[in-house]
Amino acid sequence: MKRMTPVNQKNRNTSPPLRQPQRPEFVLSLSCPDRMGLVHAVSGFVARLGGDILENQHFDDRSQGRYFMRVRFSVPDAGPGLDELCSGFGPIAEVFRISWRLCAAATPTRTLLLVSQYGHCLNDLLFRASSGALNIEIPAVVSNHRDLGPLAESHGIPFHHIPVTKENKPEAEARLLELVDVLGVELVVLARYMQILSGDLCERLAGRAINIHHSFLPSFKGAKPYHQAHRRGVKLIGATAHYVTPDLDEGPIIEQDVVRVDHAHTPDELVRVGRDVEAQVLARAVQWHSERRVLLNGNHTVVLR
Repeated sequence: MKRMTPVNQKNRNTSPPLRQPQRPEFVLSLSCPDRMGLVHAVSGFVARLGGDILENQHFDDRSQGRYFMRVRFSVPDAGPGLDELCSGFGPIAEVFRISWRLCAAATPTRTLLLVSQYGHCLNDLLFRASSGALNIEIPAVVSNHRDLGPLAESHGIPFHHIPVTKENKPEAEARLLELVDVLGVELVVLARYMQILSGDLCERLAGRAINIHHSFLPSFKGAKPYHQAHRRGVKLIGATAHYVTPDLDEGPIIEQDVVRVDHAHTPDELVRVGRDVEAQVLARAVQWHSERRVLLNGNHTVVLR
């Protein structure tokens, strides 16, 4: 009788698993008056494309009668492109009075970074962008000082020194807006940019400029806020990221966080803790904005995570 050769278990099913082809992905974010049939209209739009809904977050603000939604979906390789998708969704948006934005999920957000002399937030954003942790493209860094030029240039990013004084502020802001237009900037991030933007500039950048500040405002203003906080024996160190508006540091809040401290922390240690939380809060705000997760709802935000 012929003997059967035992099967080598280690060699069974050794071929690599089949990988699903990567289909084009898009993100639709919207807000509108709450109305029956809206979700069906959006899901039907994706279904008619032969698409697949990958993420779907929504919020119904019953106090204001408004509905917020973010949908990430894929379409077949031979399916419609962005322009065709926008044309197809337009009639739906008109019927439901929708404010909306539709974009390719993989397209990075072109982001201009503004900074003065504190480099912790700038350094963090540059690293996250270069490592792929943030889906942003940084065409330039702008500063009213020269100190952080070498840091930007070490990442291969052009550095623009635009000094700001009381006398030249209108010209400096005009130069900044020129860069925004020429570079096709979608988002401006004040990564510890220690200048107050004019009301006109705030209006021009409405909904696309993010600022970060420590949690001590309005209690500890001016120089060395962490040293002032140490003298008062604070127990929480925090940071707030918000959209820029003409009302100083009062724009719609995107993200906040706090870290507990105690009497054993020196002023320098409070500074270190504060810089860490500032960098983390700002990075999350930039990430959520670039992923189209942040929608304005009056004077506050809806963050669909």
